[in-house]
Formats: sequence, structure tokens, C-alpha cells
Amino acid sequence: MAGTVSTECGKPSVGGKIFGGRDAPEMRWPWQAALYYQGIHICGAALINTSWVASAAHCFQKSHNPADYRVLLGYHRLKTRTAHGRTATVYRLFVHTDFNKHYFMGRDITLLQLHRPMKISAYIQPACLPTSDMHLPSHSCWITGWGMVTEEVMLGPPYTLQEAEVGILESNLCKLYFQGPGPEGSEYSIHEDMFCAADFRTGKSVCRGDSGGPLVCKLNNTWYLMGLSSWSLPCQQPIGPSVFTRITYFSQWIARHQAGSPPPKPSDIPPEDNRHPQSSGPPTLTNVTSLGNVPQPRSFQALVTSQVSCLLLTALWML
Repeated sequence: MAGTVSTECGKPSVGGKIFGGRDAPEMRWPWQAALYYQGIHICGAALINTSWVASAAHCFQKSHNPADYRVLLGYHRLKTRTAHGRTATVYRLFVHTDFNKHYFMGRDITLLQLHRPMKISAYIQPACLPTSDMHLPSHSCWITGWGMVTEEVMLGPPYTLQEAEVGILESNLCKLYFQGPGPEGSEYSIHEDMFCAADFRTGKSVCRGDSGGPLVCKLNNTWYLMGLSSWSLPCQQPIGPSVFTRITYFSQWIARHQAGSPPPKPSDIPPEDNRHPQSSGPPTLTNVTSLGNVPQPRSFQALVTSQVSCLLLTALWML
């Protein structure tokens, strides 16, 4: 039974023990959002306050026009229409201007300002934003999404939100994994605006979350949005960590855009329309190279020596 609806961030009505790699209980992750581009489900996203949503910059490669996008909130089964589900139109997009500019997938973050603030309920509630001085926890965190179940298998009916437990890898350890065979290191590297996480139950890459979807950690009985799903190696690779956008790195960037973008004028707000943007058929996840979903380097050959493999295995087994 759901408890009292909190008006604070990061405190869902449903609590209790969580098991990974399965259907998520309804109302467990009320900040989870689905991003649609011209009626196609392309990425995940996270509600960070009543009027703002965060997602990955690479989800917006086709268009920077806010009118092309819709944000679904309050959904558990993505194709099941419900009274508490909401379809939000986007007023402004702030794709980081340095995305993919200085290194592969760098600054992979976008802010979406909604035309209308979302009404808080047991089904729709923001995750808390961490401050810039908050550290990633040593215990496990959680990812959610309607993405692929494995490298080859799409999520099937009834398209229920998936959850999985992941553990945070120390950055230097993760950098070893992504070192390439070249003398100057691989093109694919880990930087200060990223961090790595892995599914400690299986030792495989994270496939369950959509790109741009949330990685949340529970600190002091409150859930914080610590990461956004960014990129990974193919999911069948053993012991493969996935890479997430580090939200604490962008705390000031987020605050600056929120403070500098007032709400729209009433005349700029389109009529409310909560129809599902996808009229028929299953949720569609587009090709990785065209619109998003966890990008995976096509030709990347990781130089994983026995020493690095042992270090990763040790990290997984000790937690």
C-alpha cells in the first residue's frame, strides 16, 4: 500500500526492499520519464523539479527543436494509458554546447524546461539533485528504464518499467578497463564528467536502462539523481561497466540555466493534451547511431589484460 505522498524530492510513496533485474514496482521510481521524438520512444529522462527534466545530450542529435519532443511522466507500463500519466510539451531545450566536442561523449547532458509544471502525486515526483560536493556512495545504486533487456532482445509486452541494481566503480579502475591498445590510449576514455557502474550480480554491461535514464542513489533516506545513462560497450562483453554522466559535475550548469530561464508566458503555452504520443504498436527504440539509447562504440577493441580483469573481478566480488 502506498504511503503519504511527499511534496519533497526523492521520497517515493512505495518503499521496502528492492530486487534488481526485474519489473519495477509501480510508484517506486516516480521521477522516471520517457522521451519521445516525433512519436517515437527514443530515450529515458528524469524529473528534477516540477518544471524541469534532465536527459542525455546524445538523445537530441536529430533535432534541437523543442516542438519535436514529448515527455511522458507517471507511466509504469509504457503502452498502458492511465489516469495518472501525463504527456508534457517542451518549452526550451538546453543541450550542452560542449557535448562530444573535446572527447567522446563528453558533457552528455541536456535540460528540458516544460511548458507546464507537473502536479506532484504518488506517480510523479522529482528526484533530488545532489550538490557539487556530494560524493558517489560506496554502496549500490539503481537504474531504471524501458530499454533493451539484452543486446539483442527488446523489452516486450506489457512494457513494464525495468529496474536493476548497480555498483559504482572507482574511476581509476574503470579507466584501466577502457584503455585501448594505442600508445596514447583509446579514443574512448573516462573523464571528470563521467563515472562507471556495473551490474554486480552478473558482471555484465547495463542494458536495461534507456540512454538519458536515471541512476539514483539513496543517501540519508532520500533518493538523489547521481547519473544519466550515457554509453557502454556491447552488453555481451564480460565484466563490462557502463558509463554515466556525473550530475554533481554539472550542478552549477543546471542551476544557471534554471535561474536564467523564466517560465513561459501564458500565450506561449499550447493547449494541454495528455494523449499518448504513440498511437499504436509497441514502444519503439531507434537505432543507436541515429537517436540514442546507450551508444556503444562500434569498432572499439578493449585491451583487457588479465591484471585488469582480475582487478575488476575483485571489485565486483568484494561488494
